[in-house]
Amino acid sequence: MNRFEGSKVLLTGAGSGIGRATALRLVSEGAAVLAVDRSPEGLAETVRAAAGPGRITPHVADVADERSVVAAVDAAAAELGGLDVLVNVAGIHRTTPIADLTVDDLRRLFDVNLVGTALFCREALRHLPDGTGVIVNVASSAAAHGNPYMTAYSASKGAVLGFTLSLAAEVVGRGIRAVAVSPGSVATPLTASGVLPPGLDRSYYARIAPPFGAAAPERIAGTIAYAASSDAGHLTGVDLRVDGGAHI
Repeated sequence: MNRFEGSKVLLTGAGSGIGRATALRLVSEGAAVLAVDRSPEGLAETVRAAAGPGRITPHVADVADERSVVAAVDAAAAELGGLDVLVNVAGIHRTTPIADLTVDDLRRLFDVNLVGTALFCREALRHLPDGTGVIVNVASSAAAHGNPYMTAYSASKGAVLGFTLSLAAEVVGRGIRAVAVSPGSVATPLTASGVLPPGLDRSYYARIAPPFGAAAPERIAGTIAYAASSDAGHLTGVDLRVDGGAHI
């Protein structure tokens, strides 16, 4: 399928995990992608792995820095000749008992997960075309389901979800779609780094283990590609939960 032939896509978090898998999927379907990440090494690996009729251009930026965000969106519009789709995947994950939660923990999670997403949306909307523009923001199943030791992370992703649903209502008059994708357990370096602190009760997570197991990043990338494509042209203001049956 070349659903994205001629499409110009700005994608954050492209240096690993779901972001990398999404970049590879979109390029394989014909998209021209400006791939953003703070890791030049991660971006280089993504570029090496990309194959298909599309093309990929790496751009190093910190999504939590406003000037970097503005520069990245300007670079995307200039390099790609415009912008059709924005996909916000960049995020960080931490597991912290409430007694150990610090203001710095809260600020960092919200700066990356929410503020970065919001800033990219704000800037990209200056370029996205009326009638066909699309925004896909990656939230999390943790946005709507309780997870012990993830109060700050869940709150930040809940904010991403709420932001996306309200954004959809705000831009519907322009014919621009905004969709949230909420993964559950995914086998990525990000989730591997978010292991529970020693000695904490893991029984809750055993109870909500997805029947289908942890998703490969490519599974989530497929959902993102669908949401961003014309196949989902009648879809906006919704949350697509991809959790392998963990909450059925």
